[in-house]
Amino acid sequence: MSRIAVIGAGSWGTALAISLARRGGHELTLWAHRAAHAEEIAANHENLTYLKGYPVPASIRLTASLDEATHNAEILLCVTPSQALRSIMQQIGPTLSTDQVLLSASKGIEEKSFLRMSQVMQQYAPKNPIGTLGGPSFAQEVAAAMPTAITIATPTESLGKSLQDAFTSSSLRVYRNDDVPGTELGGALKNVIALAAGVVTGLELGNNAAAALITRGMVEITRLAIACGGRAETMSGLSGIGDLVLTCTGGLSRNRAVGIELGKGRKLPEILAGLHGKVAEGVRSTTAALGLAQRYDVEMPLTEQMAAVLHADKSPLDAIRDLMSRPGRTE
Repeated sequence: MSRIAVIGAGSWGTALAISLARRGGHELTLWAHRAAHAEEIAANHENLTYLKGYPVPASIRLTASLDEATHNAEILLCVTPSQALRSIMQQIGPTLSTDQVLLSASKGIEEKSFLRMSQVMQQYAPKNPIGTLGGPSFAQEVAAAMPTAITIATPTESLGKSLQDAFTSSSLRVYRNDDVPGTELGGALKNVIALAAGVVTGLELGNNAAAALITRGMVEITRLAIACGGRAETMSGLSGIGDLVLTCTGGLSRNRAVGIELGKGRKLPEILAGLHGKVAEGVRSTTAALGLAQRYDVEMPLTEQMAAVLHADKSPLDAIRDLMSRPGRTE
């Protein structure tokens, strides 16, 4: 049995908590940012705000106290929005014991520092074992016990095996690898490409354009991942092409949905307001990805155009035209 604290009661955090409870054998705590939200889930046995329709087992303890959630937890599964992780780590870092495992399931890059989530964690818990969870996984399908495969990346094999054993269930198949930067960047950057894929759908540009965008998007992701210390083979796995294809084509993809509305001509603030507190990580990760690309001198034309659409009010159709008119080159 493991004592696991899930830090973040959004849709993904709640789904992972439900999956772990279904597996059995764990003592689980789910932390919500607001006391009222924790009380609502506990009272209704359902996360009506972020994951309506999926029962939250009574065995999961709800709390809005970080101290209560993390005290004596063996595994801290951090599922907060990427831009909120630093604040969480600032609060819990001083209280952690060095044997507590930190596992990130947040798919983003910090906007100003351009740091990956494990790097943010390491700043406040330099002696703790740290890993990251990635792969194609819609929260609703994980909560519904639909067959899902994910990967957990850790710097040591022993840590990877222990986390693999803790999370594997009849509906969740867990692989492991040791490429933490590649796994994290695959999960974060696919959100940027999913925004662009949504734009293609919103503009009704067809399947050829969508396939080309996903393929060239994978090239951009791979270039940057390798520059940051990741491996090309990771990008052909679950946290690379697997997560990219799902997020660019699946109807449950929040980032793709934002892109579709941009392609239809709606403005970003209006679209984000319609998410009612849910997060489309790709909006901020686009800026961070460009910052990383400039730092490592990596060419990312799709990401550049997506940033111009998001943050410089560029017309999505003009962005597509500029991509199509780039000088010819080898593949």
